[in-house]
Amino acid sequence: MTTPQPPGAHLPDHPDFLWRNPEPKRSYDVVIVGGGGHGLATAHYLARNHGITDVAVLERGWLAGGNMARNTTLIRSNYLWDASAAIYEHALKLWEGLEDDLGYPILFSQRGVLNLAHTEQDVRDSVRRVEANKLNGIDAEWLSPDEVAKICPIVNVSGDLRYPVLGATYQPRAGIAKHDYVAWGFARRADEAGIDLIQDCEVTGFTVDGDRVTRVRTSRGDIGCGTVALCAAGHTSVLLDQLGVRAPLQSHPLQALVSELLEPVHPTIVMSNAVHVYVSQAHKGELVMGAGVDSYNGYGQRGAFHIIERQMAAAVELFPVFARAHLLRTWAGIVDVTPDASPIVGRTPYDNVYLNCGWGTGGFKATPGLGWCLADTVANGEPHPFVEPFGLDRFVTGALVDEHGAAAVAH
Repeated sequence: MTTPQPPGAHLPDHPDFLWRNPEPKRSYDVVIVGGGGHGLATAHYLARNHGITDVAVLERGWLAGGNMARNTTLIRSNYLWDASAAIYEHALKLWEGLEDDLGYPILFSQRGVLNLAHTEQDVRDSVRRVEANKLNGIDAEWLSPDEVAKICPIVNVSGDLRYPVLGATYQPRAGIAKHDYVAWGFARRADEAGIDLIQDCEVTGFTVDGDRVTRVRTSRGDIGCGTVALCAAGHTSVLLDQLGVRAPLQSHPLQALVSELLEPVHPTIVMSNAVHVYVSQAHKGELVMGAGVDSYNGYGQRGAFHIIERQMAAAVELFPVFARAHLLRTWAGIVDVTPDASPIVGRTPYDNVYLNCGWGTGGFKATPGLGWCLADTVANGEPHPFVEPFGLDRFVTGALVDEHGAAAVAH
């Protein structure tokens, strides 16, 4: 598969110059299952922060060909609860220096995000979140409809709408990045450190000895392991079934779409829970739109037409200027969702297996922060403080981190 390159990268055209395509060794100190953003970021920070390079990243297809290539690239940290705000703000601070860290262009654009409120309850919840964000040192503002129109003049703030805009939260530091470039940047750095990125390598099972996993069975042979980190997003439940571990996960298709190329008219990101759509404009000019997950469970990278129909109707109501825009293409990823809409990161019943899943619709924005914290967790054998609240045991203790309000719209 030929890997395209971003402008200005000044790299040879042949993909072998981006990273090696090695044969798997017989064993590694760390085996990461999943070659998406989280797996690649974890590998990078294992090498960068901890000097651990005897690492393999196993990907059943091609690197970053799953959700990393199928998301809508939004980055923000304006979550309600302290635990969520901490991990996402850590990630956002890393995003702000990531291009220099990776030595690779990622087109990170901090254009801000508006979360619209359409009902009195929306207003109360939104103002509460703004105040909570401020207490956590996160940039957040509450805006009136007129102030919303100043930041994004093309939003329809008319009171005649079925769901009129009553105001919005605003995080100025939020933004977007080019997901492919992010993945390639992490992959290049990991490869340069000597980490093996092994594609076309599907995990088919595990060899267990007591409380430890000793080998990972793959389509390219068995691989011995000191530690295993599971970073397989929507397919995590399949891997856990192979280990005999139950986790409260459901996998759903999540659809998105882009329009034809348009002139740059949309200056920020706009999200709405009530009419269920979010819209940004990519660097080339296409509108990038998403909505909520399809209601059914499944592992197919497709979705139902009515979801697209509803998000298009919502987008046209909020942005009448786009009424004649043409739909260019649609796609879907597979997101893993937990009962409290927060991730699961940390220990499993096996001493040397660490879990990273349940990010639902928010995985992309967490990429560098999660990679940093999971690498620290693997290196030290204890959960990093930023991910400690997201352990699997919270579903037994009841210490849930309920972010349904902040994560109701796919993002």
